[in-house]
Amino acid sequence: MKSAREPWSTRTGPAAGQRENGSYPAATASLARALALYRDIGDHRGQADALNELGFLRVLTGDYRAAAVSHQQALLLARGIGDRRAEAHSVSNLGLVQQLTGDHPAAGASQQQALALFGDLGHRLGQAHALNDLGLVQQQIGDFPAAATSHQQALALFGDLGHRLGEAEALNRLGELSLRASATAQAREQHSRALAIARDISAAPEEARALEGIGNSHLQEGNRSQAVAPLRQALTIYQRIGAPGAERVQETMCGGNP
Repeated sequence: MKSAREPWSTRTGPAAGQRENGSYPAATASLARALALYRDIGDHRGQADALNELGFLRVLTGDYRAAAVSHQQALLLARGIGDRRAEAHSVSNLGLVQQLTGDHPAAGASQQQALALFGDLGHRLGQAHALNDLGLVQQQIGDFPAAATSHQQALALFGDLGHRLGEAEALNRLGELSLRASATAQAREQHSRALAIARDISAAPEEARALEGIGNSHLQEGNRSQAVAPLRQALTIYQRIGAPGAERVQETMCGGNP
């Protein structure tokens, strides 16, 4: 399953909350205003942050080419002003786009580079995100033991930091990994934990991912009747927020006839 994680905190005001609850058009408008303001006042760090957030929003809506452009612009700005934090964020974000577009070697290298940068900075939240994204690359190249280690390390860091959205994200990725390994009961438990957190913090994208994972676990067991409700709920959320997951769930439902 292609999936994306929460982006980095920025100085872009309400956009983060709008993105977390699935209000993507409103978040896009907020980020466009923030970016214009930062450009007007010559704030390069603010521009880099806004571009990183905008790029991730484009990932969520499936516009990977535009996302890559935003992150590359952010990276150039960050390196131009010597902002290693923004540089690390940009590198990791580019790695996510590379992973989503199938360039796994480049994605793995980017996440390793980001992990090293965040480690040098002592930025534990950045390390958690980079580990979680590295785990996804490892999943997709078939290195399941390494992926499990990366996701578990990310989950532990998110937990230590009290970052509940990150916890939901890591749990969903662990659930997806368990499904790849045909450990359906474990996958369902991990997605259910993610679902509880996502609903508690009103994180619509992670709620949909958790529901999709639960539905897929039932389908993998041949229990199509039990897959119906969670898959339809996931589809409704994806359609409401305009996420590309809607097409994926529709294909799953047509293929499995739930």
